[in-house]
Amino acid sequence: MSTINLDGELGSPTPHSTPVRSVSDVAKLINGNTHKNSYARFIVFLALGGVFLDAYDLTTLSYGIDDVVKEFGLTPTLTGFVTSSIMIGTIFGNLLGGWLTDKYGRYSVFMADMLFFVVSAIAAGLAPNVWVLIGARFLMGVGVGIDLPVAMAYLAEFSKFTGKGNKAARLAAWCPMWYAASSACFFIIFALYFLLPEEHLDWLWRASLLFGAIPALLIIAVRSKFMNESPLWAANQGDLTSAVRILRDSYGIAAHEAKPTAAQQEKKVLPKVSFRVLFQKPYLERTIVTAVMNICISFEYTAIAFFLPSILAQFLGTGVFETISASLGLNALFAFTGGLLGMRLAWKFPSRHVAIAGFALQFLALISLALVGHPQATIGVVFAILLLGLWLFAEGFGPGAQMMIYPSLSYPTHIRATGVGFGRSLSGIGSALALFILPILQASFGTNMFWIVSLAAVIPIFFLLIIRFEPTRQDIDDQSETGEHHV
Repeated sequence: MSTINLDGELGSPTPHSTPVRSVSDVAKLINGNTHKNSYARFIVFLALGGVFLDAYDLTTLSYGIDDVVKEFGLTPTLTGFVTSSIMIGTIFGNLLGGWLTDKYGRYSVFMADMLFFVVSAIAAGLAPNVWVLIGARFLMGVGVGIDLPVAMAYLAEFSKFTGKGNKAARLAAWCPMWYAASSACFFIIFALYFLLPEEHLDWLWRASLLFGAIPALLIIAVRSKFMNESPLWAANQGDLTSAVRILRDSYGIAAHEAKPTAAQQEKKVLPKVSFRVLFQKPYLERTIVTAVMNICISFEYTAIAFFLPSILAQFLGTGVFETISASLGLNALFAFTGGLLGMRLAWKFPSRHVAIAGFALQFLALISLALVGHPQATIGVVFAILLLGLWLFAEGFGPGAQMMIYPSLSYPTHIRATGVGFGRSLSGIGSALALFILPILQASFGTNMFWIVSLAAVIPIFFLLIIRFEPTRQDIDDQSETGEHHV
């Protein structure tokens, strides 16, 4: 049983131990920590491992959809259901996962969500008919949706606010990890293309889906041994004892639970986990920007990244081998390197500025693609492919990275995952919308569809210029004494 000393401190503090009375104290200790600790970095690595699996599962059918159509004899409508089912699943998963993560903690949700990936990957890979495939892909989307908000919460809450490897940089790391997964997916398809007998190349899409269960099982095994709860979330729940323990285990920080001040005790109320809070001051404007960015970025990304193999096949007029190779090369050379640059820019420049620069470059690339049209000459084809590379590079360092940095650092711990999940649910709507209408636009307008897609690059710029809130200016978790948290 704890005892209270003359200073009002609980327990028996060790020499040089820091008293912890509030969430703000926990944030200050993390931000001021100068010691490198492998435990905290490993938790960040595991969170990024979840992002890797999310991206892999969302990418697997970007190539294999043509084989699915042939095998099941799908109509355009059923094809739309197959391609969009995972996106619809992410909408529900993001809303549910964000709320559950803030309500019941990061650890519990993080440990559970991998089961979705294992079950859905096996069911999708062995699907005997299109309806089982649609159901499995929907379930897979739910898993992706649950995983992303909790992963972003871990990246934000197990990092310090300033300096190299800070919150923004680690949140930006989700983007190169995403593209690494996309590249890995194409690489695996590439390898399976040579491993499978020629007469069974129609199994390619099944093999790539089944492969997704393997990393999910590995992550489950590793997570169960190394994961921990977020000290900021524990402190938000009033569990300072756990917060102190996690600070010691994850960071090596000597801290002890201390009796709250009279003012802290007076206003000590467990924070509400509610979507309504996102639409109240001071969060409303941030929620608007988050919503616009997520819808527009996902619409753009789906238009270019998901349909990349089809676009390249049209430009190159070649077969499977060349199309897969070009897709892999563009992801690795442009998208992944752009994501790495985004990590560096994230801890040096404001989030808004980097996002605006990325959107502007994407707009330039898209209108150029619309003007180039369907080139016939080799130089025109090369130029068009380089424009696709420019778009992917800009996505990596700009919008792709900032769509997670902005909401994760705009909301405090008690609604962080809820805010990220809400934004990502709108992202799912943008992606599902693109998957339904882009094949129609492509059939009707050809490469002129890039004019329409370019609107998604320019609209967020206006919102970022009008709403000038900068999430990387001050750590929102280090403001608990202002009362901003308890809306």
